[in-house]
Amino acid sequence: MLAKLLRRLLATQLLLGAVLGWFLGHQTALGYWLIPLAALLAPFAINLILIVSYAVKSRTPGQSALWWRSVLGEYLACCRVYLLQQPWANKPKLTMPPAGIHLKTPVVLVHGYLCNHKVWDRMAEQLRQAGHPVLAVDLEPLFTSIDRYAPIIEETASELCRQTGVDQVALVGHSMGGLAIRAWMRSCGTQRVARIVTLGTPHQGTQIDPHPKTPNGQQMFWHSDWLKALETSETPETRRLMHLALAPQDSIVYPQREQLLEGAPVMIFEGLGHLELSQNRAVGDWVLSQLR
Repeated sequence: MLAKLLRRLLATQLLLGAVLGWFLGHQTALGYWLIPLAALLAPFAINLILIVSYAVKSRTPGQSALWWRSVLGEYLACCRVYLLQQPWANKPKLTMPPAGIHLKTPVVLVHGYLCNHKVWDRMAEQLRQAGHPVLAVDLEPLFTSIDRYAPIIEETASELCRQTGVDQVALVGHSMGGLAIRAWMRSCGTQRVARIVTLGTPHQGTQIDPHPKTPNGQQMFWHSDWLKALETSETPETRRLMHLALAPQDSIVYPQREQLLEGAPVMIFEGLGHLELSQNRAVGDWVLSQLR
């Protein structure tokens, strides 16, 4: 569903760029070679405008160098993921480590809001090369209650256990994916959980949209009733399974440093953007260290 939506959005952006190129070429002496150039540049320019606007809105004082680094990293990550990877997604499938590598804990990868399993391409390969069988999910429909994603994760975890012959799996969630994992544990228990790792997850909610319209957007609103109920449902034993990562320059999930859960260790990655947390190799190395 998301892949089709992104392809249509990309086609619209290309068309708008071409129209702008035609207009400039018609009004100036630059020529109509501007049509293909403007068409190709339009998606990248729109991404840049969105990234900068979110980053300015969420910026906290005293982070100049790190803030600029996070803006650049987030822009590159968004261009790669939203223009080159996610629009061309197919059905997710199990990937096994290279032959001869000792098999380690299988991993379920759970993406965030307005993403699909292709967001994990880089980290999935890093995990696979380290010996972890990997199976990602697609959370659909896009706009629904996060609780409705629990059966998808349950089916994926069960399938991964069946195909690899193990009793427990690790789960890594980015952004909303971390909340979907917690909702799954509330619904299905923790007997199949070896470890939970969340990256940039709005555990306390986010202030990016003061009036969210979608069901999952409302659940992720700052200190929502749904988040409070989810937190109340968890035991200290559940929290000990969880390791959190956050970025103080996150432009989507903020206030950034308040995305904590009592009893769950936290790792802070300075200078990274929200989507970049799922793409960065140092974050991948940290995830591997937690899976040991």
